[in-house]
Formats: sequence, structure tokens, C-alpha cells
Amino acid sequence: MSWKSWVHITKLDPDRYLDRDAIEIVATSGTDALMLSGTLNVTPENLTELYDCVRDYDLPIVVEPADPSGARFDGIDLVFVPSVLNASHPRWIIGQHERWVRDYAIDWERVVPEAYIVLNPASSVAKVTGADCTLSPADVASFATVADRYFRFPVVYIEYSGTYGDPKVVEAVSESVSNARLFYGGGINSAERAAEMSGYADTIIVGNAVYEAGIDALKATVRAVR
Repeated sequence: MSWKSWVHITKLDPDRYLDRDAIEIVATSGTDALMLSGTLNVTPENLTELYDCVRDYDLPIVVEPADPSGARFDGIDLVFVPSVLNASHPRWIIGQHERWVRDYAIDWERVVPEAYIVLNPASSVAKVTGADCTLSPADVASFATVADRYFRFPVVYIEYSGTYGDPKVVEAVSESVSNARLFYGGGINSAERAAEMSGYADTIIVGNAVYEAGIDALKATVRAVR
């Protein structure tokens, strides 16, 4: 699975509804992969329901679990596992991961660790993890360097979840990361925003726009990075 070549990922939330026609348009939009991911109210049942809607398309499917119970492998190409580096409690950096290793069977060949830096204080993920979102661009770049050069995470993910982030932050991170792929997610709902953030990030993740701005907005973000 050549995930390091992906430039556009569409994130679908098991707790949000899309009809079958919309899902087909998403899956055939030109996006490189579908990421099944959400912070709240993700259950094995609604994750399976969403998977059943997307599994027949010729597109990689990855899961990004919020906790160990959401790490599904059956029928999934890859599992992207976040560690929120700026969380207020080590549970979200390593604690959930220890529980996952202890209590669940893991197919390590399909696991991709992600170093998350969460920067929107109003987002569910920031509230759940208690993320420190007051970081300066230099602070964020330092976190990213630790992830990249010290811990050797293959992905550094700048997450503004639900709002459009500061391009200067993403630019600072892009200049500090040498080996990891730089992912950016948050507020990309137009071709202009997709083009701007893809100028710094290796991969952009588009999620809320699918539900809030519509399928045409998603397709515009795909075209902008091609």
C-alpha cells in the first residue's frame, strides 16, 4: 500500500450520515483514500455500516480509531493510529496504545502511527484530549521535530478539525520535518484552501466539507491538488 504517495484523503465520520449517492460521488471523486474516523459516538456498529457502504469501490480504506475498540482490521487496508502530542494527559499520547497492545490482537503490518498536534480548542478532539492549542508556530514546529527526528513517526498530522488553520504554522512545520509525511486537516472546503495548504503539507485531509459544503466542494479540493 503506497500511502506515502497520497496527496488527498477524504475523512468520513461513522457518526454522520451520507446517502448512497453521495458516497458514490465521494468514492469516485479522485481522492486517494477514504479514512473512516470520528472522535465521538463511533461504535463497531456504525463503523461497520459505513464500511459496508464504501467497501466495494476500488479505493484504499483506512481506519483512524479514537480508542482501541475502534481499531478494526477486517477488510481494512491500513489503520492510522494517532498520538496527540500536545494532549494534557499521557493517556492520549501512549496510554490508549498500551491498552490496545494489552487487550487486542494487532496486525502490525497494517499500522501507521501518527503524531497528532491538535490546534482548534473548540474541536471535539481538543476537548477530549485536553490539547494545548495556545502553541506558537515555533512551538508546533518543535513538537513536529520531536515526532519526526526523535520518535520517528512516519506521519506528523496538523489537525485544526472544523476550522481553517494558520498557514504560517503549517509552513513552519513543513520546514522542520525531514522524514515524516506532513498531513494537514481542518477547514478545507474550497479549491483555494486546498491549494494553499497543499503548498506546505504532503497530504490534505478533507472531512467536514463533505457534509457541510457539499460534494462539489470536495471535488474542487481534489482538482486543486492534482
